[in-house]
Amino acid sequence: MHRDPPACFYKGTGGALRAHGETLDIPACAEDGGEEAEIAGGYVVARDGRPYRVGMAAGNEFSDHQVEKKNYLNLAGSKLRTCALGPELVVDPEFDSIPVTATIERNGSVQWTKTFRSGESEMCHRLGNIEHHHFKFEAHRRPGDVHVHFFGTDCLSFSDHVRLQDGDVMQVAVEGYGRPLRNRVGVDKTMSAPINFIALG
Repeated sequence: MHRDPPACFYKGTGGALRAHGETLDIPACAEDGGEEAEIAGGYVVARDGRPYRVGMAAGNEFSDHQVEKKNYLNLAGSKLRTCALGPELVVDPEFDSIPVTATIERNGSVQWTKTFRSGESEMCHRLGNIEHHHFKFEAHRRPGDVHVHFFGTDCLSFSDHVRLQDGDVMQVAVEGYGRPLRNRVGVDKTMSAPINFIALG
């Protein structure tokens, strides 16, 4: 029997995903951008609709923590940002209690770093329960679809009053998961303008 469903949030389509070395953007409409160092699971849905976990990797979910702080109802919207995964995909990795180190570099120097533990023993829900509640929805079992599920973090530079700047480098190092994931921060400095709609007919 599966437990109650865990809290989850929609991150976006595959267009939001960036590779190791690519830039994660703070869009003009955002109030902030901050790393979220996590372990992520990668899944593919087979022709018969059955999901398969193909492996896990270091991930940076990257969210707008400033807008989230103003009102918890903004949490879902704060997640709609670019994110990163990689550079290694580890097949059947250790996922019990794994050290994860998040680091922020600015102008070649370490601005902030902290190590925490992630994995099944560190989470409120078992991995199987998380996977069940994700894939119980028929829309999540379309043959050929690929899913990435970020498993969460309790360590943010934002919590230590660090505000990321244009050009900062975020690094996520997961013990036993290969090379660290590194991405630069890019700030869209254009002015955010209202989106105008055109009525048809």
